[in-house]
Amino acid sequence: MKKLNTVFLLWMLLPFISWQSIGSPGGKLKMWYDKPATVWNEALPVGNGRLGAMIYGDPVTERIQLNEETFWSGGPSRNDNPRALEALPEIRQLIFEGKYQEAEKMVNENMMTQRNGSMYQVVGNLELNFDGHQDYTNYYRELDLEQAMFTTTYQVEGVTFKREVFASQPDQVIVVRLTADKRGKLNFAAELNGPLQTTGTVLDPNTLEMTGLSGTHEGITGQVKFNARARIINKGGTIAAESEQIKVSGADEVLILISIATNFVDYQTLTADETERCSNYLAAAEKVTYKKLRDNHVETYQEYFNRASLDLGTSPAAQQPTDVRIKNFSTTHDPELVSMYYQFGRYLLISSSQPGGQPANLQGIWNESTHPAWDSKYTININTEMNYWPAEKCNLTELHEPLIRMVKELSQTGQQTAREMYGSKGWVTHHNTDIWRISGVVDGAAWGIWPMGGAWLSQHLWEKYLYSGDLNYLESVYPILKSACEFYQDFLVEEPARKWLVVSPSISPENAPAGRPSITAGATMDNQILFDLFSKTIKAASLLNKDRELMADFQQILDRLPPMQIGQHGQLQEWMEDLDNPNDKHRHVSHLYGLYPSNQITPYATPELFDAARTTLIHRGDVSTGWSMGWKVNFWARLLDGNHAMKLIKDQLTLVDPVNGGRNGGTYPNFFDAHPPFQIDGNFGCTAGIAEMLMQSHDGAIHLLPALPDEWKDGEIAGLRAQGGFELSFKWEDGEVQKIEILSTLGGNCRIRIPNEAVQAANSGLSAATGTNHNPFFATAEVKNPLVSEAAQLNELNLKQTHVYDLSTEAGKTYSIAVK
Repeated sequence: MKKLNTVFLLWMLLPFISWQSIGSPGGKLKMWYDKPATVWNEALPVGNGRLGAMIYGDPVTERIQLNEETFWSGGPSRNDNPRALEALPEIRQLIFEGKYQEAEKMVNENMMTQRNGSMYQVVGNLELNFDGHQDYTNYYRELDLEQAMFTTTYQVEGVTFKREVFASQPDQVIVVRLTADKRGKLNFAAELNGPLQTTGTVLDPNTLEMTGLSGTHEGITGQVKFNARARIINKGGTIAAESEQIKVSGADEVLILISIATNFVDYQTLTADETERCSNYLAAAEKVTYKKLRDNHVETYQEYFNRASLDLGTSPAAQQPTDVRIKNFSTTHDPELVSMYYQFGRYLLISSSQPGGQPANLQGIWNESTHPAWDSKYTININTEMNYWPAEKCNLTELHEPLIRMVKELSQTGQQTAREMYGSKGWVTHHNTDIWRISGVVDGAAWGIWPMGGAWLSQHLWEKYLYSGDLNYLESVYPILKSACEFYQDFLVEEPARKWLVVSPSISPENAPAGRPSITAGATMDNQILFDLFSKTIKAASLLNKDRELMADFQQILDRLPPMQIGQHGQLQEWMEDLDNPNDKHRHVSHLYGLYPSNQITPYATPELFDAARTTLIHRGDVSTGWSMGWKVNFWARLLDGNHAMKLIKDQLTLVDPVNGGRNGGTYPNFFDAHPPFQIDGNFGCTAGIAEMLMQSHDGAIHLLPALPDEWKDGEIAGLRAQGGFELSFKWEDGEVQKIEILSTLGGNCRIRIPNEAVQAANSGLSAATGTNHNPFFATAEVKNPLVSEAAQLNELNLKQTHVYDLSTEAGKTYSIAVK
């Protein structure tokens, strides 16, 4: 008790902090509600990367649902099937003979292991029960995105109660502070519980403890142990243990510190002492005053959050609760909701992906179930990559690190998969992985026989270099890029018709041509990803002056990849054969990878492919699941159609019933993406899409306002990052850029494309651009000319007039440009 008394005295020496009201409802970056959450998709999230909590704000029974990023079912494991190697030649032969049913059957019999990956699991709940608070009034609940702080206020019998919750990254605890505007009015009982708990006890009159063990799944025994503690520090009143609860009576204020730790060390090792870890976090945090805990938290959080801002204007709708605004968004003018949604995506990435930790999974770090949908794993045929689309451009580059580290780890586990299943060098992983970095085939041939997960993830390694220009970093990841290419150097096979080198077996995630199985060879997405992988690895080797002879071999492979093809309907073909159905409305539009996130399809370099991509997207339609709509926002932004992108944002911000959500995607009352159910990738995808509507840097220049919708005629954005080490802030009025601020971290030519003529170009340092941008960070993709069906009818592009300027920059300097 000595430590506790010291902390208590420190706290008592602080001036008495009087209760203060929230003030007017809401605020520019405050999600607020006039009723408590009744279900999980109404609760509000806080997180510090490692710890996550969902807070309900119920006056009677407050539920704080708890997660820890390493609490997964099972333990270190693999899912390779060595029978695959012997079956591979026959599977390929069947595919080339058009015997797809037989090929799929062989895949299911020889490549599956019935180990489809572990589950991310819930730790449990801290419950606070307040007898006598049933008849509350003046209820208010908010999540302040600028402070990363949850707050609830309400009144009972003339007393105003307030709860504040945040997840501290520097102090590694979740902090709960309870206050009332009259002394001696805090009375409640607290307990920890969870579906996987093994013990629950009161360690001392001030501390609850719960221990637990992760679940056994698919024959893998649960091996992850957790220790969770809640330290309750009361100011005034009394505190007492009763059974497995702690009861507080007559307190003025109460501070609760929640600590959770597991025995996880890394994907191979579970030898940490979770009890010691948990105790140490708690012991360190309890030495810190509440004010300091809060200040530490806000300062650390805002170091990321304050780098970027977005102002699209205001409207009276901001005076309504957030769930009402979402419900009315499609029929009202509420640009401020879009700004808040953009910042909510950044908030979620800061809160779920911190350096040194795990990447954000299918639900970030927030999950209430022991058996979440799709196990809440890492689906790497789109969803995990989508989680990190905002990382570089939205000025959160450090938060990319957990994904980069996971790719490094997969490049290790994937070597065994490449060797045992395919007889190949290098590394490979398929469409799904977990915390143990499995790299084999999961879920069955129709979804899982897609050996491209590592190749797509590797694009993030190159992207991080494109934004930073850090050659030391590039050298650290180059072996991973090279090894990924070495796998396909062995794995690619010549198809019989045109002698192209193709991936076989594979699929076009997660679609299939009408009337036949999904299994195929040479799907368009595979070819596009391999074009990126090989061309970027060759560039990296040149920059680092490495492996000249090997790169010549890689170039020969690159030259033999299939070109993109435009089919009979004027569409970009999804498969080698012209099999697309204009009535296909599948949520995956995988073959548009070349449009986004890649830069193989652009209006200025590849106009025919650009038109074909647009035709494909029109065929697919807008109605879809939540994450797919987020992807389509990016597609339409790249197609330079801001009004259509805005239409998809309205579809995304369609309120979904949190209990009976139906089948179509949208947004839950707490701003979470509804696949349905909740998948965080839709939030991240739409955040990236909003940034793409306002700035793009993939097509030889930094393009400002490339896809500005009519509804956003005036606005201002700060802190967007572009390739080549540029950071831009700019303001526009009536659709025209007014002023630009450019920070150049690397120096070199900055080419900008804007919708209006820069009338002060001579005084701003701008000069009219001519020729190709000589800054190598803006090199465009040199794709092959497409093969075009004789039946295809292509449309002539009518691009809006733009003006292109060059600005010579020096590293470390900021340039302010008044355009008008």
